[in-house]
Amino acid sequence: MIGYAARRLVAAIPTLLLVAASVFLLMRLIPGDPAQLMLGDAATPEEVEALRRSMGLGEALPLQFAHWAGAALTGDLGRSITNGLPVLPLILERFGVTALIVLVAVGLAVLIAVPLGMLAAWKQNRPADLAVVGFATLMLSIPSFWLGLILLLVFGVWLRWLPVVGFVPFSEDIGAALAYVVLPITTLVLIEIGALTRMARAATIDVLRLDYISHARAKGLSEFTVLRRHALPNAFAPTLTLIGLVLGNLLGGIAVIETVFTLPGLGRLLVEAIFQRDYPVVQGVMLFVAAIYVAVNLFVDLAYPVFDPRVTAE
Repeated sequence: MIGYAARRLVAAIPTLLLVAASVFLLMRLIPGDPAQLMLGDAATPEEVEALRRSMGLGEALPLQFAHWAGAALTGDLGRSITNGLPVLPLILERFGVTALIVLVAVGLAVLIAVPLGMLAAWKQNRPADLAVVGFATLMLSIPSFWLGLILLLVFGVWLRWLPVVGFVPFSEDIGAALAYVVLPITTLVLIEIGALTRMARAATIDVLRLDYISHARAKGLSEFTVLRRHALPNAFAPTLTLIGLVLGNLLGGIAVIETVFTLPGLGRLLVEAIFQRDYPVVQGVMLFVAAIYVAVNLFVDLAYPVFDPRVTAE
């Protein structure tokens, strides 16, 4: 297991280098001078040129990339052009908000979607199956921003049960923090239930057609035991792959949800940095997102043997 994880980490290095190089080059293709942006329109050409030299913007692109990549290996992603703060602590602070909401939302979605999908597969082509599939399809069809706005309108404006905008860290007030994250988490849960339910249903239908399921039923086992002990371990593997993709995508930044609910998360940080042409922040966030994808995929691969005995980490 440890050797497999080490090999996967080594194999991820070219991916991270390719992502870093692509982001670096794309940022340099954007019109505008970061030194001019930092100093403002009132700066003289001499001041702009001096700042460009101090930031290394006058060097050749390969040399600039080498300096940036070398510093990134030590955890130094530069400083934000907008506020002068170190990029890595800024990313980690914003990522904490995103990770909290995403991990809770995906966990709840899995706990709801997998049983629903298995129920639909067990009752295939019956009213329960049609109801579950219809609900999942509806959730897949609803845009996340629209659902978030509807929840804000109903529970924040009309009923006044929950706050409409803002965010309070858990370190300051746990009760207030919970009130601010209920609606974003609920929105993500409802949105992600659709795809996870359909995947769980499709995988369970395939498993229920296998011979060993018929043998288990012939032994007199209850349907609940057949589903829990024999169908779930094998049907969960394809769903686990989708969970990894969903988790990696959401941890990379839920910009739409964070904008709707005014959350200071990673996605919103990236959007703000793009509009402000804050090169160090954009580069740092994109590299961090790539690392998150690699870490999530590695975790999913290592988790396969836990749920499917036929898969090993060798």
